[in-house]
Amino acid sequence: MTTFRTIGINKELVKGLKELGIVQPTEIQERTIPILLEKKTDLIGQAQTGTGKTAAYGLPVLQYIDPSRNEIQALILAPTRELVQQIQKQLFKFTKYCSEKIFAEGVYGGEKIDIQKNRLKRPTHIVVATPGRLLDLIERGDINIKNIEVLVLDEADEMLSMGFKQDLNRILKYTTGTRNTWLFSATMPDDIKKMISNYMSPAAARIEVNKNALVNANITHQYIRTSVKEKPNLLIRILDSRPEDRGIIFCRTKLGTQNLLKLLKEEGFSVDALEGDMQQKERDKVMRGFKKENIQFLVSTDVSAREIDVQNLSFVIHYQLPEQLEYYTHRSGRTARAGKTGVSLAFVIPSELQELHRIQKELGIRFNEVQF
Repeated sequence: MTTFRTIGINKELVKGLKELGIVQPTEIQERTIPILLEKKTDLIGQAQTGTGKTAAYGLPVLQYIDPSRNEIQALILAPTRELVQQIQKQLFKFTKYCSEKIFAEGVYGGEKIDIQKNRLKRPTHIVVATPGRLLDLIERGDINIKNIEVLVLDEADEMLSMGFKQDLNRILKYTTGTRNTWLFSATMPDDIKKMISNYMSPAAARIEVNKNALVNANITHQYIRTSVKEKPNLLIRILDSRPEDRGIIFCRTKLGTQNLLKLLKEEGFSVDALEGDMQQKERDKVMRGFKKENIQFLVSTDVSAREIDVQNLSFVIHYQLPEQLEYYTHRSGRTARAGKTGVSLAFVIPSELQELHRIQKELGIRFNEVQF
């Protein structure tokens, strides 16, 4: 049996992993970690959210760090504040039993920049950041990333679809030198391919997990034929039939999200919403409630979906089909995390059947029609 020890992870980190219940490497970890530990190389990893990417790059990053060198040695970029906090927290937990302390700081919008400036004055070996806030700090001279040895781009396609393309290009220019770049992405749109050819070695190692299944294999894809008029009642019946389950309902627009939230609250459901125009404080409050299971269902737009990383979600419902193909991947990836199974259910009106077939073909998945 493959263990973290057999693929090169040191005893102290393995002890930290064991305490978190992480004993056997996932496929992305088993294939990535030995390559990254064996030699300094660029790496391109294509894998879904929820497959264990953080440990796949995080453990090698931690083993590369020299704790006696008081400078930033690794930079991890991620699309959202939520993901940055989560990565930072995981790195901290992995290092619980390390004899020499490795310090990771989180840098993101939504928190006063001065607080983060002060934190960065402490010993810092790893910075985990969202692109926008990191660029602010670089350009104000509050952070120096010139000597980093490893740059990780996590959920690179997400960062580009959120409009961070120019920020990323500027950051990559600030870090030119001897750094290695490790890029992880669920999908490989043209912009990502361009970034790879501009900033990464042609000899970069490539890892593809379930290349033909761009979507997590533990998700069951279903659809229901309906009409715009029937959708609200259909949704209420489905939620009523799942009294013990938790899930997310996706809409295309913030107005659609607000209307649906109002309807479901009037029907007595335990529900809240996430959408783009909310203040960070409100978003955090909603996410806390959802994570603590005080809220059973969440209504969300695609932009907000990226912040949601919650265990044990049984289903996602596409109340409206997504506008972009990769949104389907990211929406459905909120369920069936950490080896669990889940259902992704699309509400489809007659004019959208062709679009459903396109999603099926492009993503290599199969939708089963269900009646309700």
